[in-house]
Amino acid sequence: MNAAVLPGSPFDLDNDAAYRRWRDAKLADYPQQAAQLIVEVRDPRALSDAEYAALQQRLQKTNMVIYAAATGDDPDKAIPRELGRRFGLVRLDSNYLADDDGITSLTVNPEGEHPNYIPYTNKPIKWHTDGYYNTPEKQIRGLLLHCVHSAGAGGDNGLIDPEIAYILLRDENPDFIRVLMRPDVMTIPPGKDGEGGERDAATGPVFSHDAASDSLHMRYTARKRNIEWSQDSMTRDTVAFLEQLLDSNMPYCFRARLEPGMGLICNNVLHDRTGFTDPAGSAPRLLYRARYFDRVAGTGLHQVYPWL
Repeated sequence: MNAAVLPGSPFDLDNDAAYRRWRDAKLADYPQQAAQLIVEVRDPRALSDAEYAALQQRLQKTNMVIYAAATGDDPDKAIPRELGRRFGLVRLDSNYLADDDGITSLTVNPEGEHPNYIPYTNKPIKWHTDGYYNTPEKQIRGLLLHCVHSAGAGGDNGLIDPEIAYILLRDENPDFIRVLMRPDVMTIPPGKDGEGGERDAATGPVFSHDAASDSLHMRYTARKRNIEWSQDSMTRDTVAFLEQLLDSNMPYCFRARLEPGMGLICNNVLHDRTGFTDPAGSAPRLLYRARYFDRVAGTGLHQVYPWL
C-alpha cells in the first residue's frame, strides 16, 4: 500500500481538472437508495453471465452490491467462498476467532472470549472499514457478507462508498484529504484487535492509493478507545468533520437489512450495524463474513473509467 498518488491521477490534489472529470463521472446516475444496489440471483455458487454482469455493474459504480439469492437459509459456506472466487476474491484474512476455513460465523456467541468482542454480540457497531487495525501490508480490500438467518428486529447496516466520502471531504476542503493521506495520521496501538487477536501497532493513512489496483483505499474507525490520531489542530478539525459527516443524514448513505440468502460484496466500504434482537423460538442471526486482501477484480480506476 502506498499513500503516494501518481501525477495525473484524479486523487492528485494538484490536478483539479482530472479530479473534476472523475468526480462528475462518479456522481452521474449514482444510485439514490439501497434498492438500486440489489440484484436477484438464483445460486451465488454458479452465477449466470447476466447475473455476474449486473453485479459487476453496481460494483464498478458504487464499490458494493447486494445480492438476493434463491438459496434462502442454506448454510453452505460454498456460497460465499465460490461467489468471492468469481470476483477475484481469494486471499482470505483468517482473523482470530474465524472458523477453521477462514470464514467467520457472526452470531451472538456466549462461549470463550467471544462475548468480549462486539461482532459476536447484539450491540451496535460504529462506522468503520474492516481490518483498520491491520498493518499497511495486510489491508483488507475486499469484504463479503452472507446472511443465513436474519435478526428478529434490527441488525441492519449503513453503507457508504469510500470514494463518495473522499468527494464530500475534498469538496469541503482539500486540506482534509491532505491530512487523511498522511502516513502517520492514524495509529492503532499494540494490543488486541477488534476480535481479540494479538497485534502490533498499526500506523498509516486513512486514504491511500493502491498502485496494484489503481484505486483509492480507505482505513477508518469511529471508535474512541485504543486509537491515536496525530495531535495537531488540522487533524482534529478533519476527524471532527468526518465524524459529523458520517453521523449526518448525508447523501449516498444506504441502509439495508440482509435477509436469508442475501449478501453484500464490496471493496471494504464504510459500514456500521444497528443493535438487534434475535427472533424468539427460531435460529439466531447468523452471517458469514469473508475478509480478503484482494480488491474485487475489474474495479480499478482505469478499468471503470478507461478514458481517464
